[in-house]
Amino acid sequence: MSLSNYSIAFIGLGNMGGTMASNLLKAHANVCVFDLVPQTVAELESQGARAAKSAEDAVKGADIVISMLPAGKHVQSLYLGDSERGSAGLIDVLGQNTLVIDSSTIDAATSILVAKALAEKGIAFVDAPVSGGTAGAAAGTLTFIVGGEAPAYQKALPVLSAMGKNIFHAGQNGAGQIAKICNNMLLSVLMVGTSEALQMAIDNGLDPKVMSDIMLQSSGRNWTLELYNPCPDVMPNVPSSNDYKGGFMVDLMRKDLGLALDTALKSHSSTPMGAIAQNLYNMHSMQGSGQRDFSSIFELFSAQSNHKQ
Repeated sequence: MSLSNYSIAFIGLGNMGGTMASNLLKAHANVCVFDLVPQTVAELESQGARAAKSAEDAVKGADIVISMLPAGKHVQSLYLGDSERGSAGLIDVLGQNTLVIDSSTIDAATSILVAKALAEKGIAFVDAPVSGGTAGAAAGTLTFIVGGEAPAYQKALPVLSAMGKNIFHAGQNGAGQIAKICNNMLLSVLMVGTSEALQMAIDNGLDPKVMSDIMLQSSGRNWTLELYNPCPDVMPNVPSSNDYKGGFMVDLMRKDLGLALDTALKSHSSTPMGAIAQNLYNMHSMQGSGQRDFSSIFELFSAQSNHKQ
C-alpha cells in the first residue's frame, strides 16, 4: 500500500513507535518524526524520515499525527498543554483537517478529554492502542483497537493498515482503550494460569513440552500455549527461550493491569482474577523482574516450587 499522498507526523519512537514509523516509511509515506531521545530520531532519519526539533515542528503541515507515549499525562500534555509548566499543546498548532491517532495505552478518560478538546477546534481524534508486541510491530501485523467517530476511523484505516494486520472499530472515543485493557487483563490471567499449570506438571515429573502439546489439543488451549509459551526451551523464538529478553515488559503489564483495575472500580465491575494477576505481577516486579518479558511470571512459580524442594 502506498501512502505517498500522506504527510504524517510521528511522535514517540520507543520500542513500538520507532518500528511503526519505519513501516510507514516502507509504505512510502512522508513521515516527520520527533522523540526526546535523539538516537531514535536519527535512526528513523537514516531510513528516510524528516527529523523534527520539537513536536510543534513535527506537526506543521501534517495531515495525520500519530503519538505513541508512555502514559495519559504525557498524551494530555502533548495535545492540551501543561499549565503547571507553562507549556502549550499541539491543539494550538494543528490544522482543522488534521487527524490525530493516539496509539498509546492510557486511561479512557484522558482519551475522551483530549478528543473532546480537539473536536471543539475541529480536529478529529481516535484512540488506537495496539496489541501484538514488538514482534508484531516489526512484522507489521499489529492489531489496532480504535475508538472514535466513523469518519475519523475510515480516514485512519489506510495508515493503520500499513502498520497492522487487524483493525477493529470498538466504538466511540475511549472504547479503544477499554477494549485494549480488557484484552490485556485476560492475557495476564491466561499467562499466570498457563505458568502455574505447566509448573505443576513439571513438579510431578511431566515433560513441559509434552504437557503443552496435550493442553494445545485439549480444553486448556489458549494463546500463550499456541504462540508465547512461558516455559523455557519449549517453543523457539519466544522470550522464555531467550532468558525472557524482549517482548512485553512486566512493568508494562503492571501498568495495563492498573488501568484495568481502575476502570473496573469506576464501572463497579467484578474482576477478582484481574486483581490476583495484578498482585502477582507486582510481586514479580518487586523481585527485580520489571524489565523482563511478562512471560517470566513462570519463574515466580518455579522459584516457589524449587524453594519447597
